[in-house]
Amino acid sequence: MINKFSDEIQEEIEGILKKIHVWEDLFTIKLEFYFDGWALFLKEKNLYPRCIVIFKSNERKQYSIKSYNIYLQNYKKEEYEEIYSVENLINQEDVIQELKEIIYGKDLGNHALKVYYNTFTE
Repeated sequence: MINKFSDEIQEEIEGILKKIHVWEDLFTIKLEFYFDGWALFLKEKNLYPRCIVIFKSNERKQYSIKSYNIYLQNYKKEEYEEIYSVENLINQEDVIQELKEIIYGKDLGNHALKVYYNTFTE
């Protein structure tokens, strides 16, 4: 197993953090390490927030990105609803390109279409 503090993993994380730095006014960015990998959480700083999660396993060479709507349950507990997911992104350029598309509404557009089809085509 690859050590989460290895130079390779730290350089990889720092590379992505530098590239997403341009959105730090829109998002709170948080890094977490896990037994089997690491994740970057981007939480929107607005009234109707989304959370975008970039995950990379230490064992696999691929990334995944998931987008969630955040709801407040009884004004106390946050609940998350997955609205978009993409797996098997090969490199950092693919991750940044997909992240840009999600930030600019790809996830919300796909979610709206899914809700429309589920509501009006059944």
